[in-house]
Amino acid sequence: MHQYFPHTQADIDKMLACCGVESLEDLYCDVPAECRLRKPYDLPEGKSEKELRDYFKACADKLPQSLTCFAGGGFYHHYAPSVIANMLSRSEFLTAYTPYQPEISQGTLQYIFEYQSIVAELTGLEVSNASMYDGATATAEAMIMCVASARKKNHVLISATVDPIVSNVVKTYAKYRGIKVTVIPETDGVTDLEVLDDLLAVGDVAGVILPQPNCYGIIEDLEGVADKVHAAKALLVMNCVASTLAVLRSPAEWGADIAVGDGRSLGMPLNYGGPSLGFMCTKKSLMRKMPGRIVGATKDKNGQRCFVLTLQAREQHIRREKATSNICSNQGIMSLYVTMYVALMGPKGLQEVNELSASGAHYLAQELVNTGKCEMVFPDKEYLNEFPIRCNFDVDKFLQDAFDAGIQAGLKIGPDTLLLAVTEMQSKEDIDRLVAIVNQQ
Repeated sequence: MHQYFPHTQADIDKMLACCGVESLEDLYCDVPAECRLRKPYDLPEGKSEKELRDYFKACADKLPQSLTCFAGGGFYHHYAPSVIANMLSRSEFLTAYTPYQPEISQGTLQYIFEYQSIVAELTGLEVSNASMYDGATATAEAMIMCVASARKKNHVLISATVDPIVSNVVKTYAKYRGIKVTVIPETDGVTDLEVLDDLLAVGDVAGVILPQPNCYGIIEDLEGVADKVHAAKALLVMNCVASTLAVLRSPAEWGADIAVGDGRSLGMPLNYGGPSLGFMCTKKSLMRKMPGRIVGATKDKNGQRCFVLTLQAREQHIRREKATSNICSNQGIMSLYVTMYVALMGPKGLQEVNELSASGAHYLAQELVNTGKCEMVFPDKEYLNEFPIRCNFDVDKFLQDAFDAGIQAGLKIGPDTLLLAVTEMQSKEDIDRLVAIVNQQ
């Protein structure tokens, strides 16, 4: 009846005998009766392939149609060349998920190596690990690196202008590792560097986490900050938006020791929020403190170039208490996606994406101000493609009106404040439609 079930009755009887019990019921005797299902699963009858496709098409048709997206906050709608979807399915890249055996995993190992090389070039730092879950967990892992690298210090500072989602993940990690986290307050939309100086003067800080650009889209002036952090014998971590690294001053140029962030902005589809990947780069002196894997290039016995895993300081490879981290998966297909995107776009393409995004954002901001119904929250601050704006109308009604017109009109970050982002995906006509809805409020 169930021809594809892997275990025969003989298999099950043998397992029960090894466990010293007489039935499958006995295996679950420790589970309270009220927690156990006492009726058959409510599963539908099997469907043919066509019936299954029709069913899921009907489900998809109930979802809202694609919206013109002006939302930001770490989620940016960028164009991705169509060739990526086809290349992702090539057999060279569909080798072993976990590439422990280099003999059969050269496709996987090569694209991870290329991914690491790309991220290292974007950040200006020397070493990149294989990708991580997302930017938030990568930042939390960087916090742990700071503490692991310090001598008897477990205090980390994080700016109030870091994305709140990232900050909350950092604080959660810190709570269960006994790490003290202090938030550096913001002043006029940027990190209060005078308070940072006071906190560093105490002398117990292992690391400082700063954003670039910050959660308001503002490009912060961090000139001289790295020198102050290093003078306090602490490490500087920069949380970055990956796509902006193509045009903004790199973390290495700012003097950062560790660069982390989310790679989602490098062409990855939004997909209702995921999946994503996190990137992490650091100076060579810190690479043995990095979590996850590093893929290296070498030569085989025949002298041919090949790729291998190296510095695998994970709990799967060494004793748990000796591991740098238990974050245990590189986002393989996501790092392949980013590698293909950057390779296809090239430096010129990445620069053009940022130029189009910045041009559109500044045009939108000016048009919104011209309505007389909006004002810039931080009019004197520099931004690239994202900015907050204060409205003198009902923000919730506006968001609903825009949604009804097929537009995701930003993120509400205050009672009367919206955060908007523009990429190359929004045309002048799209921006004008959004402004027209504002004029109707």
